[in-house]
Amino acid sequence: MRKCEVYRVIGLYETISLVIVITVLTAALSIVWMSWRNGITPMPSSLRVRRAVAEEVNGIGDGGLLVEAGSGWGTLGVYLAKHCEGWRVRGVENSPLPLAFSRIAAWLTFGVRPVAGTAGDAVPLVTFLRDDIYRISYREAQAVVFYLYPGAMRRLGPLLAEQLAPGASIVSVCFALPGWKPEKTIICKDIYRTRIYVYKKPLEETRLSS
Repeated sequence: MRKCEVYRVIGLYETISLVIVITVLTAALSIVWMSWRNGITPMPSSLRVRRAVAEEVNGIGDGGLLVEAGSGWGTLGVYLAKHCEGWRVRGVENSPLPLAFSRIAAWLTFGVRPVAGTAGDAVPLVTFLRDDIYRISYREAQAVVFYLYPGAMRRLGPLLAEQLAPGASIVSVCFALPGWKPEKTIICKDIYRTRIYVYKKPLEETRLSS
């Protein structure tokens, strides 16, 4: 191999290496920035937690729209779509990298698999949207699931109280929802003994907590 060809190969290798380094740094900075902005770093839920949440969702009713507020890397949303028959999962996330990962995971898991209907009116089992969990509407949701931090839940609680239809359910991973009284609390058998809180919007206009 002549020297010019060697230099060309070395130059190509250095260019590819530089692109990879820049991409990794950009991704890392994106996560750091969005974590600082959101007040929490996206954390995937454990398999035992996903199983416990799916069991609660399957016990809610006949299905419908389930919104995951702050869907992160999509591990919980994809799992629920796969194991909760009759439910359409809509994940909402504002961090670009976890959102992209979620969409890839959904595509690898389901492809174009619909819930029902023909090719023209089929509805995906799971979709992930880039949006603000405090600005979207929850009025159509029969269930809302989230794995957030207390500060976010203090903001989200009044929105859910205002927008959710009577009888709609909420499943919160790890932290209790301020101002709401849980119907039940589950303790998972993982190393963190993660708690899962299950709530239901009252059928009548009553106080959510005493």
